[in-house]
Amino acid sequence: MIEVRLATAEDVALLPDIERAAGRAFLTTQHAWIADDGVMEADDYAPLLAAGGVHVALADGLLAGFLATQRRGDDLHILEIAVRDDMQGKGIGRRLMGVAEAQATAEGCRALTLTTFRNVPFNAPFYESLGYAVLADPPSHLAAILDAEAKHGLTDRCAMRKPL
Repeated sequence: MIEVRLATAEDVALLPDIERAAGRAFLTTQHAWIADDGVMEADDYAPLLAAGGVHVALADGLLAGFLATQRRGDDLHILEIAVRDDMQGKGIGRRLMGVAEAQATAEGCRALTLTTFRNVPFNAPFYESLGYAVLADPPSHLAAILDAEAKHGLTDRCAMRKPL
C-alpha cells in the first residue's frame, strides 16, 4: 500500500539517500553520471518543508520517494521528485505527481511546471503521459533554471508545463 503525506523534519534527513538511490536509474541511460552526482542536502529542504512543499511516499510503511515543490508566481514548480530505484515502476511517482496537482489546485495555481531530461523514458515521456507539454519557448524563470542546469552539466533538458 502506498501512502503519501507531508514530510516531517525526521523524514528530511532521509531525502538525500532517496535521491541518490533514485539516481541509480540513470545508469541505464546516456546520463549514467547522474548516479554519482551530488544531491540536495537535508538542510536545504528546511524552507520547502516550512512552506508545506515536501511530501513523502511510503510503501508498506517504508519511505520510498518524495516530492519537493515551490510556488513560482501563479505556478507550482516541481523542484524534485525521486523514487528509490528498487521501488520504481509501482505507481509511486504517479501518486506523487497527483499530490503535486492536488496541491497546486488547492493553492489556486494556474499550472504545474518542471524541468527534466528530454529523452529519458522516465523523464519527459513520463510527464507527457500525465498531461505535461514541452515548452518550445519557456518563460524567463524556467529558462533561467535550464541555463543553471546546463552550467552544472545537465544537457538535453527541457521545461514542461501542465495547465490546471
